[in-house]
Amino acid sequence: MTDPAERSEDNAKRGDMVGKALRVLNLLGEAPNGATLSELARRAGYPVSTTHRLLNSIAREQFAVIDEERRWHLGLRMFELGQRVLSARGFAGVTTPVLQRVSERTGEPTLMSFREGHEQLYVNHAEGSQQIQITGEPGKRGPLHCTAMGKCLIAFAPEETREQLVSELHLEKLGPRTITDRAAFRETIEQVRADGFAVADEEHEEGILAVGVPVLTPDGTVAASVSTAVPAFRSSLEELYTHLGPLRQAARELAAGLPSG
Repeated sequence: MTDPAERSEDNAKRGDMVGKALRVLNLLGEAPNGATLSELARRAGYPVSTTHRLLNSIAREQFAVIDEERRWHLGLRMFELGQRVLSARGFAGVTTPVLQRVSERTGEPTLMSFREGHEQLYVNHAEGSQQIQITGEPGKRGPLHCTAMGKCLIAFAPEETREQLVSELHLEKLGPRTITDRAAFRETIEQVRADGFAVADEEHEEGILAVGVPVLTPDGTVAASVSTAVPAFRSSLEELYTHLGPLRQAARELAAGLPSG
């Protein structure tokens, strides 16, 4: 009979290897052009031999592939699972036409994101008709504190979560007008709650303006956020406010169409 202490140790080792494999997958997701074995080992902080075993294990399940240049990439199995998640959570057939209708009215791209921890996750976007556009690549993560969607995701989060985010977020200066003062940031979030929308005036990147609104659940907390982002040379903040009508209509449609939970 196996000693319970030995079983517990074996389970801990397996759990540790699962965690390491997931870290490697995350690193692959951050490398759109792929990564070599040595690059992944260095970034993960694992020995090359360990990283190689992990990659071979996840490759057997088609979660990773290696190309002819010996660079590793996420496998199609990851894409397949991602598509299933999108479908199960109601994005497929729901968000895209709603976002497209906004872009048809504004001529600008429309973006959508969710909050995951201290970041936002871009989940969809619709292109506008302009030649130069701002995009939010689905699956990519971004900051909360300096974007219009991120501010909405903070401002309309449940009170305890909102307070934690306002108090703990790293207010990194990413654009020329990023708010880095904690007291000023708190005032900004309170103003977003009062206004029902948020703006970002070259806070995330120089030369980019955005306006966003929350997608609210029946209890008034945020489920997602949508925004319009434009180059500053093409619009002023005042002109950007004219997109609030289509964005708010989209938020209402999304709130009604997305599944709860």
